[in-house]
Amino acid sequence: MLDKLESIHSRYLDIEEKLADPSIVSDMKAYSKLNKEYKSLKELEDYYQEYKSVHDNIIGSKEMLQDDDAEMREMAQMELETLEARKEVLEEEIKILLIPKDPDDDKDVIFEIRSGTGGDEASIFAGDLYRMYSKYFESQGWKVETLSVNEGTVGGFNKLVLEVTGTNVFGQLKFESGAHRVQRVPKTESQGRVHTSAATVAVIPKFEVEDIDIKKDDLRTDTFRASGAGGQHVNKTESGVRFTHIPTGIVSESTDSRSQHKNREIALTRLYIKIREAQEQKVYSEQKAQRKSLVGSGDRSDKIRTYNYPQNRVTDHRINLTLYSLDKIIEGDIAPVIEALQVYENAEKMKSGETV
Repeated sequence: MLDKLESIHSRYLDIEEKLADPSIVSDMKAYSKLNKEYKSLKELEDYYQEYKSVHDNIIGSKEMLQDDDAEMREMAQMELETLEARKEVLEEEIKILLIPKDPDDDKDVIFEIRSGTGGDEASIFAGDLYRMYSKYFESQGWKVETLSVNEGTVGGFNKLVLEVTGTNVFGQLKFESGAHRVQRVPKTESQGRVHTSAATVAVIPKFEVEDIDIKKDDLRTDTFRASGAGGQHVNKTESGVRFTHIPTGIVSESTDSRSQHKNREIALTRLYIKIREAQEQKVYSEQKAQRKSLVGSGDRSDKIRTYNYPQNRVTDHRINLTLYSLDKIIEGDIAPVIEALQVYENAEKMKSGETV
């Protein structure tokens, strides 16, 4: 345990030194990347300091047991019992922190909400989800940029695309991908009957261009005029971007932003994810058979959660979690749901013996 913490401590000090380097400070991308890693190691660094102190004090207490003074030996024995009990607690807590994170956890995301089945009520629900997530984003101190908006005819949204940046964004939002179902009496319903509607959420980790290992010669790039709502802009500007990966035939495109540069980033990220998933399918098939990842395939048809208004109930179907606090959750207090999903995933990893 101490050996693992020592190596993490060394990395922490190394990053701390680099963050004070003027050449790093002047490079915003490099500084931001290192600063994220630094913050992610801070909790383990704090545990290292306490664990090392307890470890050293245990050695000292054991030496005191050899003292000629009986009173000193008694005091040392009492202190040793307290220290060893604390050491056990620390080791259990550290084991959880040492569970390897998804390498994409620290990445920013493209966050998409679409109305699903249910007509106007689905659009209204998509708007409710946007409000819920916006309040959560704010509570985390994350920055949000709206890339694309397609409003519903009676409120809410048919489609909404956001870019969310901050610390551990994908790590906290990755379990939100899938179909979200709502059960309630719609504002558009005159008979007072409970209806079921749906909206889908897609959370895509955002990769930097230097992270994406695809040969330029293997790519065909096309630009095109976006279609749909958007006024004169979409008719005059070729902002849409489409990439075709020639060796595999995989295609990805984006019209989410009015900026061609932004659409290039989004389309390239989507292409990279598709290629990576295809490459990893065989490699991880055995692991997936042993432990089904909660992230799943990100298939929008996967029903992950139900929001039942008459019973003030939220149910996450993947872990059979039911909370009777819909009124708080829909106002942005979704941390209990996210934390429960993270705990479940960590427990599954511990069962399979995964550690750093």
